[in-house]
Amino acid sequence: MKKIAICVAGMAAAIGGTGAAHAETVTVATVNNGDMIIMQKLSPKWEQQTGNKINWVVLEENVLRQRVTTDIATKGGQFDIVTIGAYETPIWGKSGWLKPMDDLKDYDYDDLLAPVKAGLSYEGKMYAAPFYAESSFTMYRKDLFEKAGLTMPEQPTYDQIKQFADKLTDKANGVYGVCLRGKPGWGENMAFIGPMVNSFGGRWFDMKWQPQLSADPWQKAVTYYVGLMKADGPPGATANGFNENQALFSTGKCAMWIDATSAAGRLYDPKQSQVASKIAFTKAPVAVTPNGSSWSWAWALGIPTSTSKEAVAKDFIRWATSKDYVKLVGESEGWVAAPPGTRKSTYDNADYQKAAPFAPAVLQAILSADPTHATKDPVPYTGIQFVAIPEFQGLGTTVGQNIAGALAGKDTPQDALKKSETTATATMTRAGYLK
Repeated sequence: MKKIAICVAGMAAAIGGTGAAHAETVTVATVNNGDMIIMQKLSPKWEQQTGNKINWVVLEENVLRQRVTTDIATKGGQFDIVTIGAYETPIWGKSGWLKPMDDLKDYDYDDLLAPVKAGLSYEGKMYAAPFYAESSFTMYRKDLFEKAGLTMPEQPTYDQIKQFADKLTDKANGVYGVCLRGKPGWGENMAFIGPMVNSFGGRWFDMKWQPQLSADPWQKAVTYYVGLMKADGPPGATANGFNENQALFSTGKCAMWIDATSAAGRLYDPKQSQVASKIAFTKAPVAVTPNGSSWSWAWALGIPTSTSKEAVAKDFIRWATSKDYVKLVGESEGWVAAPPGTRKSTYDNADYQKAAPFAPAVLQAILSADPTHATKDPVPYTGIQFVAIPEFQGLGTTVGQNIAGALAGKDTPQDALKKSETTATATMTRAGYLK
């Protein structure tokens, strides 16, 4: 029996079979995000239709990213499908590490949201199929706001978030004014800190690729973040990423949470959330500019060029990212749980509109996020919460570790950023950006 491996790094067409004469055993490595858990639950449908089998391996997001990157860069051939994001896909497509994904059978490409498709493409070719996509916004407990006599504006500022958090923190009863990512990683704490720095007027590099991490906007943003979290955040925040904060918020421990729009479906689902009837949402906060204040991301399925099982891999991807899969999730798990952010038809669906009051705001956030104009001052790169260069993965994680150190009290924000700028300068010099 042949084996095929699928690696899903972070998150998760028409439903049909391949008619394969020989069954394949498919190993899927995935992160324990809610959408991926649903994909795992529903995958027997694909197995029944195709005769293929899937083995599932669940890894923590940062570990999974490391393994995927190492395997695909070395052409190790461990995986036949990888779930990657809007950061890796164009870079790896350009490097020739991924199979083009523009020939999936019976697949409605025109139904994909244009910015999502563009973010997974290089020179007009799509190199991964979107499983779900997201921007970021502010989720909050409307009951706690009402009780405190507070009103959340349509466009909050970071100053207002601080004022609200101070008033809503009730540590005696285990309620924290705000929960934010503290776990280090370019896709963990830096996914929040990057857009915050953008809105404070900061940028990673100037037009000559000179690092700007010790500049005033970074200093103000990170000092604000550390101060806010120490005063109004939960204890042990450096261990909290997306999943941990979602658990805190859904069990009533957080008055506000600024994070991925993809969380909304689970928070509004009474089967998964204790506060489903008590929450509302608004835009991500801003400081001095709205540019780059909310992120742009898609989790997608791609195929390494090292695979020898392209046909079967593409059939699974077609199934898992199709309109029919969205419908399958809606009908079996509830429409509030449908994978968001990828297809126009999802947002045109009356059942989804009824179940997901957040849908119009999420769609608007995704469509309005602009990775080509994410900063107040000009930059030589694209990307909102990341810099679309190969070196960012390592650099972003190191900076995230330094900032987590400041959050833990091991360093001051100033020292953390000084270390980060030194690393950034060395990285960019070594890579040839700086002379």
